[in-house]
Amino acid sequence: MVNSILSPDARALVEERAAEPVIHHVAKGFSDHFALGFTKLLRLSADTFFAKRYGHRAIVLETVAAVPGMVGAMFTHLNCLRWMRDDEGWIRTLMEEAENERMHLMTFIEIAKPTWFERMVILGVQGVFLVGFSVLYLLSSRTAHRVVGYFEEEAVTSYTLYLQEIDEGRSPNVAAPAIARHYWQMPDDATLRDVVLVVRADEAHHRDVNHGFASTLAGTHDDTATIAPYPRHATELAVGA
Repeated sequence: MVNSILSPDARALVEERAAEPVIHHVAKGFSDHFALGFTKLLRLSADTFFAKRYGHRAIVLETVAAVPGMVGAMFTHLNCLRWMRDDEGWIRTLMEEAENERMHLMTFIEIAKPTWFERMVILGVQGVFLVGFSVLYLLSSRTAHRVVGYFEEEAVTSYTLYLQEIDEGRSPNVAAPAIARHYWQMPDDATLRDVVLVVRADEAHHRDVNHGFASTLAGTHDDTATIAPYPRHATELAVGA
């Protein structure tokens, strides 16, 4: 049995690789260029394996996206304990980011129904990324946050292309899962398109926050920079809670 997720068509690959983020932080210096190059490498891998299979792509990528917030929160917490200083709200922000990305994953699991093969891919990717990102954060938290900022730029692009697939009828606009309707406080008749819109808005918010953290660590933070608005989220995550 051939897993079709590993056989994207040529047209899909061309369109994916031609897509660029609409909002982009211009790389300055080695740290930014390293973060951007690393992100583009991972984007190339995602395009090659998934192309326009956005539901399956979201499952793997959201598994990875949920790692940086937790890693950043843990190391920031430990650093604040060592130096006995305030975290200035970073820990709570990063923890909420990790939780939010996990809810993206739980939502797309309901939509794409991953196979056991894909679940094994998720375990492997998450394990490798957890170790690698932890080492990167210890070596340069500035670079780590810039990586996440660039990750989120690409995520916004991917979800924009996903919307295009839905609007043009190539991806079915199914009903939104109950977990998504509860978490984003959506109406009962909400659809996949509505879910993709709020997930994209989440990613845009994380993009701006992490670019801001990276710039702050670099000593170049712009207090007037606009942060994309965050969708409303339920305070209780469990459906029926």
